[in-house]
Amino acid sequence: MVTQQDDPPPDPQAVLSPLTGAAIFLVAVVDEDPAALQQVRDLCGDVAGLIRAVGFRSPNAFLTCVTGIGDHLWRRLAAGAGRPAGLHRFRELRSGGRHAVSTPGDLLFHIRAENMDQCFELASQLTIRLRGAAVVVDEVHGFHYFDNRDLLGFVDGTENPAGPAAARATLIGPEEPEFVAGSYVIVQKYLHDLDAWNALPTEEQERIIGRTKLADIELADEVKPTSAHNALTTIEDAEGNELKIVRDNMPFGSVSSREFGTYFIGYARSPATIEQMLVNMFIGAPEGNYDRVLDFSTAVTGTLFFVPSQTLLESLADGPPGAAGRPEAPDESRLSVPSTQPDAAGQSGSLAIGSLKGVSGDE
Repeated sequence: MVTQQDDPPPDPQAVLSPLTGAAIFLVAVVDEDPAALQQVRDLCGDVAGLIRAVGFRSPNAFLTCVTGIGDHLWRRLAAGAGRPAGLHRFRELRSGGRHAVSTPGDLLFHIRAENMDQCFELASQLTIRLRGAAVVVDEVHGFHYFDNRDLLGFVDGTENPAGPAAARATLIGPEEPEFVAGSYVIVQKYLHDLDAWNALPTEEQERIIGRTKLADIELADEVKPTSAHNALTTIEDAEGNELKIVRDNMPFGSVSSREFGTYFIGYARSPATIEQMLVNMFIGAPEGNYDRVLDFSTAVTGTLFFVPSQTLLESLADGPPGAAGRPEAPDESRLSVPSTQPDAAGQSGSLAIGSLKGVSGDE
């Protein structure tokens, strides 16, 4: 969608909504037939109305929903129109026994509210609209845990930017004029071995995370290991400026099945920032100096989505964005991940801020 100079700027989706007490994360895969694609188009135009209808019943619950679109589905919806520069299949990483898996996903619905009833009702309405067109392949119900802590016992999201800084970190700007006010989001479902983690002394846990457990204070550089989680996930550009993302992670679990975990969800203006964090965590910086949290946590999903602006999302109901008369681009995203070798324009999937050592060979 090219925004004309005299058009109002696109409205973003609710990427920057504050942390809430409950969340549901739905990842769905869309059927390949044209009727299913049209059903998804129709839903893109109606998501905002569904949010209003459900949220009106409890306005103080602050119900929101962010819709993300995977690479394969975007190619089908765009039908040869522009493609977001950072959109590709999630890049699998392997090193030692650590594995950042890449799992299927065409649609992401990140539903947030203060109360689970609002989240559940909206999730129900969305899945009703997708019935016969898509299959939900992952559903996670997240909850607020004490003072914004994860199940490892540490405060999560302390370093999130706020206000204008959060918008600068997450919303696409003039570098992608067709997709202004959009964003990128990466999701991963981590399962924790809490018995092994809780057997560690608190001081050792703090060195792994890089913060104190009770007070949530960052450890001093002279005592914080270079393998600490917050050291490896601090990313800087060539000028030494820190590149921020916005996390809205939520704990989830089942006491009967003893499944305990964290649903990682990170929004960024470019996915390269989060991708470099994951390289540092799984491969190491330098290689081998990996995130020791991964000795106790296993990633069982991993997917990258483009989050169109609200304006662009609703326009998809009318057909491909500005693609009249254009042939549909060939789609190989089901078979392979885009190469990390830079193209002439420097807009490949490669990370401009680090290497991808240890990336799976299907790259």
